[in-house]
Amino acid sequence: MSHSIEENPSVKTDQSAPAGTTADPTPPSRGRQALGLLRQLPGPLVGLVVIVVVMTILSPFFFTTNNLLNIVSQVSDIGIMAVGAALVIIIGGIDLSVGSTLALSLMSSAWLFQMQGLPFPVAIVIGLAVGALIGLVNGLLTTFGRVQAFVATLATMSAGAGLALYITDGNPINGFPTWFVDLTTARVLGIPLQGILLVLVYLAAAYWLRYRPTGRALYAIGGNEEVARLSGLPVRAIKIRVYVIAGTLAALAGLVVASRLDSAQPTAGTADLLNVIAVVVIGGASLAGGSGSMFGTFVGLLIIGCLNNGMSLLNVSPNLQPVVIGVVIIAAVMTDRGALRDKVRA
Repeated sequence: MSHSIEENPSVKTDQSAPAGTTADPTPPSRGRQALGLLRQLPGPLVGLVVIVVVMTILSPFFFTTNNLLNIVSQVSDIGIMAVGAALVIIIGGIDLSVGSTLALSLMSSAWLFQMQGLPFPVAIVIGLAVGALIGLVNGLLTTFGRVQAFVATLATMSAGAGLALYITDGNPINGFPTWFVDLTTARVLGIPLQGILLVLVYLAAAYWLRYRPTGRALYAIGGNEEVARLSGLPVRAIKIRVYVIAGTLAALAGLVVASRLDSAQPTAGTADLLNVIAVVVIGGASLAGGSGSMFGTFVGLLIIGCLNNGMSLLNVSPNLQPVVIGVVIIAAVMTDRGALRDKVRA
């Protein structure tokens, strides 16, 4: 007697799965999808969001329109200097003289106006030219002089700081025209004018880096200067131009400081070097050169601004605030290295 074997209809096999493999019927969880999306976001942007959320929870005054606009106004001078510093770092250099350049150009304009009687617009133009001249000296020393950027800008930093004190024997200069002082108090559509100037500087630099051949060349020089030279790029001319831009932007930041305080201090800007370098590094630029963006630098600027403002609202000791900034710098660098290792493994 023969017996027929019937298939059990409740048992189903996956005919599409290759032999020796098991199909995974479970789709990725929402948690995994969210984590994957989070990993695609820039690290500085995630850090900024976390800082804003934490500060909003800790202080009811932080996430208000007036306070957020105040943050932008407070960091406008540092942000303008950071644009020039970022450009220099992208080409593989460093500019330690931005703070003293700010002070010397500012004191030059104030001295020419108050002591020499020059029209203030003329004094402003000369002050900007002083900043550009310091940048030119930095560029010539690092290119034709073959002096390391750290040493060259350290020398101009020391010389600039000394000259800023020498011009007026260390005394501040007050009494600028009313229209000049009103520039940092004026608002356009509720936004401080100095904040608008800050954004315009970042947009101009971002456009140059992304869409202009000379701007794209900065990354080539920072990645490998010798290869860039052999490719036909005028490496020396571009590097000198970048240092001149950095010096001019430092002088522009000095005008913002003078307008805000209605005073020219010979030590203005000298304490901002740490914050300027921190903004660029936290924004994702590599000190080895060849990487960095204006968006990342702007996010780094907002991180520094939010941290300083939030810690002030929380009555954190000013002596501890640089410690927090230092920890954030280390965290940013370590996060950047972790992301680089992930890309190499991929």
